[in-house]
Amino acid sequence: MKKRTGVFVCHCGINIAGTVDVKKVADKLNKHAGVDHAEDYVYMCSDPGQKRIEEAIKEKNLDNIVVACCSPNLHETTFRNAAKAAGINEFQCEIANIREQCSWVHKDMDKATVKAEKITVSAVERVRQNESLEPIGIPVTRRALVVGGGIAGIQAALDMANTGFEVVLVERSPSIGGHMIQLSETFPTLDCSQCILTPKMVEVSKHPKIKLMVYSEVQEITGYVGNFKAKILKKPTFVTDACTLCDECTRVCPVVQSNEFDLGLTGRKAIYIPFAQAIPALYTLDITGCPGLMPIACGKCADVCDPGAIDFDMKPEIVEEEIGAIVLATGYDLYGKEEMAEYGYGKYADVMDGLQFERLLSASGPTQGKVLRPSDHKEPKEVVFIQCAGSRDPEIHCAYCSKICCMYTAKHAMLYKHKVHDGQAYIFYIDIRSGGKNYEEFVQRTTEEDGVLYLRGKVSKIFEENGKIKVWGTDTLIGKPVEIDADLVVLAMAMRPSEGADKLARTFKVAVDKDGFLAEAHPKLKPVESVTAGIFYAGAVQAPKDIPEAVAQASGAAAKAIGILSQERLFHSPMVAKVVKNLCTGCNMCVDVCPYDAISLEDGKAVVNDVLCEGCGTCSATCLRAAISVKNVTPQQIYEMIDASVGG
Repeated sequence: MKKRTGVFVCHCGINIAGTVDVKKVADKLNKHAGVDHAEDYVYMCSDPGQKRIEEAIKEKNLDNIVVACCSPNLHETTFRNAAKAAGINEFQCEIANIREQCSWVHKDMDKATVKAEKITVSAVERVRQNESLEPIGIPVTRRALVVGGGIAGIQAALDMANTGFEVVLVERSPSIGGHMIQLSETFPTLDCSQCILTPKMVEVSKHPKIKLMVYSEVQEITGYVGNFKAKILKKPTFVTDACTLCDECTRVCPVVQSNEFDLGLTGRKAIYIPFAQAIPALYTLDITGCPGLMPIACGKCADVCDPGAIDFDMKPEIVEEEIGAIVLATGYDLYGKEEMAEYGYGKYADVMDGLQFERLLSASGPTQGKVLRPSDHKEPKEVVFIQCAGSRDPEIHCAYCSKICCMYTAKHAMLYKHKVHDGQAYIFYIDIRSGGKNYEEFVQRTTEEDGVLYLRGKVSKIFEENGKIKVWGTDTLIGKPVEIDADLVVLAMAMRPSEGADKLARTFKVAVDKDGFLAEAHPKLKPVESVTAGIFYAGAVQAPKDIPEAVAQASGAAAKAIGILSQERLFHSPMVAKVVKNLCTGCNMCVDVCPYDAISLEDGKAVVNDVLCEGCGTCSATCLRAAISVKNVTPQQIYEMIDASVGG
């Protein structure tokens, strides 16, 4: 029986109609042999537009429809729901993209109209061979995984746990807290970062719904949305829960290493607690610095440990967890100091980055909050702050703006003046970006109340001379060169993806953007979602962010994850690959190319896991015997679409 097909062409205001003669397209389709009804309307996605579609389906007894409009990413669900409401299978509806693929890329109306006709006709040929499909139902594991224990990961974990769902929070460091816990104060309110973050850290550690795994890393993720399986490597700390935190072990440890928490401004022992407020408050034995465990070369920590908490035989452990949704919140690192040789970073002791300066300002830092320069521990009277160090420099460094540098540099200058009243702070800047609530007022305070001098221009050279750091630059507002004899130089280094972000992306099968940050599914409509269903982003893992934005995105990611976890069953698109068994030779080519690991061999034949399959068609394009194809995107349909596009 011949299927009856309807076509509905949208003007989309002037988005389409400005370049495409929409009425002409509808008239052309009305005369097409395979079309029983065609009409146009100014906004098909509107309520009246959807009503017209539903009424036409019923009045014309249509079996399938094509809507010529914008991208299916935006409105495919809208029109499929309209088709379903009118009584036909939702997969008997196809979208002809005549906006992004036609009107937006052409200027000539005649040519654009012809192209729109061909795109729509090809969609008609496809939909006529569509199968009526039903979504695939799958159960949901009602637990979440959060990767990263900074403020974004903490917020996401608490939001989900407070809703009643179990959460596994994995952090690769020995303590949660991330970079925020390293800060002295936060802009624009100048809250103590430890004061506002520590309560959340404690809540995470005490929450009955949160399983906290520090000093751990996710090694492997398998499965699919609602039913992921994670293999987590729990690294040995060589210290058991019997530890009483007496600190005798650190007193006798002969090894001193660079302290990561203080960014190299202080040292720590090979056995250590990261910082005073660390959660959990447990010692970790860093075997990269320990004289040796096999055989034991030192053992002094074990000798003085009365509770016997030192266990040199502790082994790495693989923990497997079943989870339904994932939030990635692995944060950021600063641009490598080795990349900024032109500013003397790594060469001169008194040139430091913003996080190191935060530690100088912090009461828990290496100088107990006194601003003392590293070289001689004297109070600096002239401090130069350089913004965009590594940012907005596509020729040499990072092309993007790191977003928070203008604000934290203003904060640094302000806090410096609060501590060194007779000092002078200079800020070299390209322009000031203070787009946030009360941010502009904060920047104004640095100049009006604290006397910070802003110099518009880039620094050309930094070198040491007679115990001073010579800073050469230009003030472009007055058009004159500037030379400052500085005691200390602070670089606002670019934010970059955290170390191992590329490996993280491969492990979780998510995309990265050109700058190495994790790429969202849609920059406007899906800003916290990855291209892999069930995996969400929070904080600076996706792009440079300040604390309020990271917290907001974390709550957004948690809400998306809760939307999955709160359902008893999820539904997956049935447009998946299918195998013609008698044509399959078991060559394994489809198994090798499947990016979702959805195909395996059983009894010498390819078998598709419908839930894992995303219908990408890679297998179909690879198979030499045409033994595998995607439902409703079969080779025959594609041939018909090509023939309709190039013919006539």
